[in-house]
Amino acid sequence: MKYAEEFRDPKAAKGLLAQIAQVIDELGATKEKPVHIMEICGGHTHAIFRYGLDKLTPEGLEFIHGPGCPVCVLPMSRVDECVELAERPEVIFTTFGDAMRVPGTKKSLLQAKAEGADIRMVYSPLDALELARRNPDREVVFFGLGFETTTPSTALSIQQAASEEMANFSVFCNHITVPPPIKALLDDPHMILDGFVGPGHVSMVIGVEPYRFIARDYGKPIVVAGFEPIDLLQSVLMVLEQMRDGRAEVENQYSRVVQDDGNPVSIAACDDVYEPRPTFEWRGLGEIDSSGLRIREKYVAFDAETKFSIGYGKGAPRFVPEPEGCACGDVMTGRLKPIQCPQFGKGCTPEMPLGALMVSSEGACAAYYQYGGVDLEPAE
Repeated sequence: MKYAEEFRDPKAAKGLLAQIAQVIDELGATKEKPVHIMEICGGHTHAIFRYGLDKLTPEGLEFIHGPGCPVCVLPMSRVDECVELAERPEVIFTTFGDAMRVPGTKKSLLQAKAEGADIRMVYSPLDALELARRNPDREVVFFGLGFETTTPSTALSIQQAASEEMANFSVFCNHITVPPPIKALLDDPHMILDGFVGPGHVSMVIGVEPYRFIARDYGKPIVVAGFEPIDLLQSVLMVLEQMRDGRAEVENQYSRVVQDDGNPVSIAACDDVYEPRPTFEWRGLGEIDSSGLRIREKYVAFDAETKFSIGYGKGAPRFVPEPEGCACGDVMTGRLKPIQCPQFGKGCTPEMPLGALMVSSEGACAAYYQYGGVDLEPAE
């Protein structure tokens, strides 16, 4: 626990909570008119509920849970395309474990595996690359999924496959970027947001510069945060202090990990392999321009969409509406709390999920369900 205990110190937490309460009071925020702070990252959502920060912070502060879970924002049509790829007899389909139980319109990858599809859980795209080396007579497809945090490892794997001329390896690229959906939320006239707790792991790759528009163009403070309780409380305090002082800036609380300029090696690899898609569909947000990444022409031999003519590789994926009664889109964009979904804990549980938010390790519904949210009273 060395290097972690200081970020979980109860005495330090009590001091920060007292300071937060004081600034909330200075701002005149109340339970009826709270300050709305969105934590963008699903990892932050789980930390907030794991450590009970939602209950410890004053009533004049409300956490809004943002679309910071890449598994959760994936539209159902893309899950269907994963299943379509995986059920090809020549394909070994590889994926991170989080995506296995996300339901498509007919089945999940886990159900497809139970029916005989060769689907294997991996911990890294390098594992998929090794499978391709060991199985030269099979097509190995890696499900490239995630925000800027995971894009470098996929990019480096594609570069390695190219250097080895590995013709049986490809990536179904569903990598997405954080800034465009934040802009979409800020442009939504129905959203009430006063500030942001910024994603720590994403920022470790891209730095803080991509968030400048939030403060410059929208006048909202954002503080990049770590994942321990002291990190989060300190970041919330920093946001509130900016509001009290009439400032709107990008600040970096997670400086022990995040460099302002990001990771230049990772950025260079991503620039080499990817380019922005003209548009990409997000569950709950619709299509957002330049929010997704696709594989550049120089590496098209490793693009599963082109190789197998699916998804955007054949024009565009079909739009699939949410299952009846499922409020994943509204929860993911902060319009509803998970407990306000009529299916929460009833028609949608971790054992029998309707949507990705209940099964992903970063999903808001999973956080509420796991850490006691089922005891909350739904809003009228």
